Amino acid sequence: MGDLPVSPLVLIGVGSSFAFSGLFYHLYKGKKEELKKLKEIPIFKPDQHLVKVLKASPHRRLQYVAVEGLVQADGESLASQFVPRCYGVIQKIAMEEQWKFWNSLTKTWNSRTINRKETSNSVPFSLVSPGAFINDLYVKVQNPLEASGCYLDRVYFKRSRAEKGLADMVMNGILGEEPVAMEVSEELLRVGSTLTGYGEVVLEGGQVMRLQAPQDGRKFILVPTDHRSFMDGHEKSASMWKMLSAVTGITGAAILTKVICGLVGNQDGKSKKA
Repeated sequence: MGDLPVSPLVLIGVGSSFAFSGLFYHLYKGKKEELKKLKEIPIFKPDQHLVKVLKASPHRRLQYVAVEGLVQADGESLASQFVPRCYGVIQKIAMEEQWKFWNSLTKTWNSRTINRKETSNSVPFSLVSPGAFINDLYVKVQNPLEASGCYLDRVYFKRSRAEKGLADMVMNGILGEEPVAMEVSEELLRVGSTLTGYGEVVLEGGQVMRLQAPQDGRKFILVPTDHRSFMDGHEKSASMWKMLSAVTGITGAAILTKVICGLVGNQDGKSKKA
């Protein structure tokens, strides 16, 4: 069997470039489709305009809209357990132990998280427009813990090394396990932070509005930013996938062109010798 005119590594490089280009283009198209759907969602703020739209809507409800506002506790807010003068309406505290275990097969120590404990607390809260007073319009957020989205802000994190005595060290060495550290973190949805909620809005009576999970199966989402910043993030993500698709595609095409030119040059050289 004769030698291959092209190195297998070159062929792998060309194939990988085109494969990644196709993958990145698929991700780009998916992000663009998601952006298209997001742009079709009406955006409101807790103001008189939203009340008027709700009153003119069937059953005084909007099936799926975005509402942007500032977080305000309906009553007493939750105080951080670790940070002074830090308040929120949703609080999540997590504690977990980091251990390492001896793997006799690979002769290495492997890390593992055990005994994770997590507690969540929440108080009723609403979204208000910037500069709003207590008696101004607001939108209540119903069952926020059921919403998806990374809307909590980490306000505290501490990693403490495990204390080990001589007897513990000896026993851990025999058992092949050893505590490494204890980690404690606290996350809050802070009072006064900007939040955008995607869901169904209902006018309960008078001018009391409520944001809740949609009845048509679409996702109830809370986003810890304003609507414009959220859309800009999706635009940048789409542009990134588009750029990566172009770069990998051009790279693959350039390598393939160079290979073809090399093969043609070699063939011409053999023809002249013949």
